[in-house]
Amino acid sequence: MPNIRGMLALNKIGREAATERRKQKLTQRELAGRSGVSRATIDLLENGRATDIGYSKLSRILAALGLELRLGPAAARRPTLDELLKERDSDD
Repeated sequence: MPNIRGMLALNKIGREAATERRKQKLTQRELAGRSGVSRATIDLLENGRATDIGYSKLSRILAALGLELRLGPAAARRPTLDELLKERDSDD
């Protein structure tokens, strides 16, 4: 999934969810129990292998961690190639 300027790619959401889960000292199995989502789905999300996950599952995982997705206005212009490459490099 591309990382569009100003938007979080699914793999970045997964990494942030994993970081928060570890901060709370939860296992994937415990998070699965709290969220009602399978441990396998959580593993796919956290490790950047989830190519598509429904909003319901994603929101339940995030809610169980005390996180949420927020909407905001899209950027008024499209990013340049240099901006996209810089953003990609900063995520590595």
